[in-house]
Amino acid sequence: MLYLIAEYLGFPGVLNVVRYLSFRTGGAVATALAIGLIIGPRFIGWLRVRQGKGQPIRTDGPQSHLAKRGTPTMGGLMILTAMTLSILIWMDLTNPFVWACLFVTMGFGLIGFLDDYDKVRKASTAGVSGKVRLLAEFAIAGIAGWIITHQNGTMLYVPFFSNFSVDLGYFYIVFAAFTIVAFGNAVNLTDGLDGLATMPVIIASVAFMVIVYLAGNAIYSNYLGIPHVPGAGDLAIFCGAIAGAGLAFLWFNAPPAAVFMGDTGSLALGGALGAIAVTAHHEIVLGIIGGLFVMEAMSVIIQVFFYKRTGKRVFKMAPIHHHFEQLGWSEPTVVIRFWIIALVLALAGLSTLKLR
Repeated sequence: MLYLIAEYLGFPGVLNVVRYLSFRTGGAVATALAIGLIIGPRFIGWLRVRQGKGQPIRTDGPQSHLAKRGTPTMGGLMILTAMTLSILIWMDLTNPFVWACLFVTMGFGLIGFLDDYDKVRKASTAGVSGKVRLLAEFAIAGIAGWIITHQNGTMLYVPFFSNFSVDLGYFYIVFAAFTIVAFGNAVNLTDGLDGLATMPVIIASVAFMVIVYLAGNAIYSNYLGIPHVPGAGDLAIFCGAIAGAGLAFLWFNAPPAAVFMGDTGSLALGGALGAIAVTAHHEIVLGIIGGLFVMEAMSVIIQVFFYKRTGKRVFKMAPIHHHFEQLGWSEPTVVIRFWIIALVLALAGLSTLKLR
């Protein structure tokens, strides 16, 4: 909004800085952070009053988690409010990529909200049917995938090779939808400990802030041998808004958490990162940068697969962060070590920009 106003006025005087992507990205981080910190206390108080007993806690999980009963959930609403307002203020709203990524973020956020609401209302850990959720997620991701594909084609680029790509044709829309849905649910599965999902999401968003900026710049993308996507650079502001809102939420979500993100936030943030990766044609790199989330999701898939066929468990408990808790690691130990893993994987993902 601010960019369009400044552009209409011809970027006069101090408004000239608004034309610079780096300035607007920094502004998005600061704005989302400020909004989140300002609305946080009242928002958490409102959730606590409305929800009463808060998020239901699994009785078959680590016994230390039972002490968290009464903690309100749906804190993702706070994240979405802060980041959306920041995006609307700082981004070029004529860019179709903005609306495609926002569509996924808000759509997945709504699905997560309905799931959280159902859990709180029933006082049960079982929310909306998994099949219904997946159907709705694929519908949203499919529409967004079509919008993105319509703008930047159907090529799948392979990292470690300069300008090596495969044209998937219309199947790319299916692939894009799968990427968005898979990553949304991977982040959702990771959100099981205080701060565990929040910081890796922030790390991944900062990594993609760099990637979309480079992909959107013809000179940098040509030098690095990565796909050039005109307009993708603006999504650096989107990534900045995610990072700022995530930092604000982490202020309240740090152990012991005053509020949980819930599916409202985890599904939305994971879907947003998936949509951004699809836009930048860095879907495979997303699997590296977000490797922690992939590991969490794979631990669940492996556990279910082997248990159904052998009756035995590979892990003491899935997702894998609970496995380490059952081994005796304290919650802060698991969280901080997983943060370190997320940071190392993000750096590994960024290294693919040069290793081509």
